[in-house]
Amino acid sequence: MMAVAAAQKNREMFAIKKSYSIENGYPSRRRSLVDDARFETLVVKQTKQTVLEEARSKANDYGLTEDEILLANAASESPEAEAAMQSAALVVRLKEGISSLGRILKAIETFHGAVQHVESRQSRVEGVDHDVLIKLDMTRGNLLQLIRSLRQSGSFSSMNLMADNNINVKAPWFPKHASELDNCNHLMTKYEPDLDMNHPGFADKVYRQRRKEIAEIAFAYKYGDPIPYIEYSDVEVKTWRSVFKTVQDLAPKHACAEYRAAFQKLQDEQIFVDNRLPQLQEMSDFLRKNTGFSLRPAAGLLTARDFLASLAFRIFQSTQYVRHVNSPYHTPEPDSIHELLGHMPLLADPSFAQFSQEIGLASLGASDEEIEKLSTVYWFTVEFGLCKEHGQIKAYGAGLLSSYGELLHAISDKCEHRAFEPASTAVQPYQDQEYQPIYYVAESFEDAKDKFRRWVSTMSRPFEVRFNPHTERVEVLDSVDKLETLVHQMNTEILHLTNAIAKLRRPF
Repeated sequence: MMAVAAAQKNREMFAIKKSYSIENGYPSRRRSLVDDARFETLVVKQTKQTVLEEARSKANDYGLTEDEILLANAASESPEAEAAMQSAALVVRLKEGISSLGRILKAIETFHGAVQHVESRQSRVEGVDHDVLIKLDMTRGNLLQLIRSLRQSGSFSSMNLMADNNINVKAPWFPKHASELDNCNHLMTKYEPDLDMNHPGFADKVYRQRRKEIAEIAFAYKYGDPIPYIEYSDVEVKTWRSVFKTVQDLAPKHACAEYRAAFQKLQDEQIFVDNRLPQLQEMSDFLRKNTGFSLRPAAGLLTARDFLASLAFRIFQSTQYVRHVNSPYHTPEPDSIHELLGHMPLLADPSFAQFSQEIGLASLGASDEEIEKLSTVYWFTVEFGLCKEHGQIKAYGAGLLSSYGELLHAISDKCEHRAFEPASTAVQPYQDQEYQPIYYVAESFEDAKDKFRRWVSTMSRPFEVRFNPHTERVEVLDSVDKLETLVHQMNTEILHLTNAIAKLRRPF
């Protein structure tokens, strides 16, 4: 699930509404804050060189960042300036585990701040447990007080502020080869059993430890590694069996034809059985053989930009942990059952696999606003999409096909059905904790894909990209030479197709 799942709610995404300047996608002077974790950050562009020099001097003298000095200078100009709202990002290195994040969030609340986004990853720095990025809005005066309070608490190894001030835009960095997906593994810190009291595993120490162990395996994974084998417990297999049998009963009546065909194929090859969970490696091998897709392990709910980027390379980032046994039929976060039963069958369908890669390619270099729209369309299609089939409504969304409760809700009269139109769907708020109040119904599975393709063509990205299957690299089509080479390749393919048609038409 955006995995987006996919993906990711409007207020959860790290969408910086103002423009920003990025060197190679991520500011070089920020990289040391979180090692190689490529958090999308802000670079302050000051017009007065003297102000920067003063900030650098004071930063060296007092151990503060340039942004903190600039913020203090701006706040001291007048009472109005101090009370002005400030958008900022804090990068914090936690020494005591992710649970200490709660104290920081409480401090932000105390100083009347509004948290817009939280993102975390396990740190690779010795003595540091997690690197956390917090995007927030707060008055300048309260933000300064918050910084002083956090520095005095000593609950973290280091902290850095990035203030959103005078900034310009450049296309974000994006991976050009699948190996660079090693840099695209940032998590949305939401629904974590360590943090969310409503999570069914919050009070289960054994489950929380199990989740941590499997997450560490995913964080350690690198491009080219074999996917680690997970020895699932009897409890986890029991949870899988409950959901699998339910999907087995409901899919023939409520799933689209493409899903049913692939599900049967997975059963025929003994990958889908009720007495064990499929391993990601065997599922990856199956997909590669059928559609060229492959899998890589993910530690949890990825940011929309990172998840969508992987699809451009026909790679699906999949979790390996299992939902809590007390909530087998619905989970607001991705888990291996959702990935396996929801996403994998359709990724084995050639047409849907092509569609998924097109979504990924459309995301590369897109603005934050466009990523937000893409992930929303993804949510209402790949995750919770419905389509018509012989006059009946069928499900093709993974969130429906892996959730017994929501599937029955989606086809009932308890929700609203709207015709799928990407332009309006892209700005529709959605529900990621309970069942959806609104679902979008396409005239057919093919109709959904066709409308999406036409909508993507209207995006404002100033360049086009393509995936070269021979080099397995994404190419930016930004020169005449590249376009001429591509035209030559396409002409060769068209010649082969023309010859094939002619041969089929010849009388015997």
